[in-house]
Amino acid sequence: MEFMILRRANQNTERGQQPPALEPGIFLRPSAEAVRLVRRDGVWSQSQGPFSPKELVAGFTLIEAESREDAIEQVRWFPLFDSGAVYEIRDPGCPGGCVGFDDRGTAAGTLPRRDEALTRYVVFIRSDADMEANRVPPAEVIDVMNAYNEAGVRQGVLLAGEGLRGTSNAARVHFANSKTTVVDGPFTEVKELIAGYWMLQAASIDDAIAWAKAYPYPSPGDLTLEIREACERIAHQEFTPEMRAAEERLRAELLETGLREAFSKKSRARQG
Repeated sequence: MEFMILRRANQNTERGQQPPALEPGIFLRPSAEAVRLVRRDGVWSQSQGPFSPKELVAGFTLIEAESREDAIEQVRWFPLFDSGAVYEIRDPGCPGGCVGFDDRGTAAGTLPRRDEALTRYVVFIRSDADMEANRVPPAEVIDVMNAYNEAGVRQGVLLAGEGLRGTSNAARVHFANSKTTVVDGPFTEVKELIAGYWMLQAASIDDAIAWAKAYPYPSPGDLTLEIREACERIAHQEFTPEMRAAEERLRAELLETGLREAFSKKSRARQG
């Protein structure tokens, strides 16, 4: 099974820090360079970042896991020194059968072609009540979307795309020093959620905006999009000996805490 892991933004990521746990994955430039597009009654408006960190995603990656519980456990063992991080675990896919694609190819077997002369942009479709409820669009709408995605890959514009199901089966893993906590969905802050994304390559943000406005979205009504530039991993710092030592200490503390809690539960059970 595949799960989408979204790294929620905070002040550190908005300063451009790159979480090592997202390697490999997609990291996004701070929202000061982002654009939001809002469609109301068929009319588009545009606003420039920065935006509130609590509304943002700083990056994302796909992982393979045997179950939701396995995915949570994998994320809990991301580097612990990334204190304050929140990772959101989501089911990929969208209701109705729209087909995701990435560098492994489309459903028709077409492989995206990366052009290093162009900039990668991620277009997020922000969630609303219908998307969070997994409303299924008409079949003909899904067919148009799939055909548009396939054409975009063939034209050398689209590199990846995927829907995200509502958060009823989602979870968030919160990191705080040597501890992690897990919060199960659904999450009520719908305006802070992402319902899907496309990654495209373009010569400029204006070209990316033009593409985003032209897409045949499944919802004919109001819509909010966010366009972010993907960051190349040019400044990623390898673990230093000091960082490795700190990580090992945190792991030992986490293991000791877990064992202590397990023994305490057994002791209480025997006494009961």
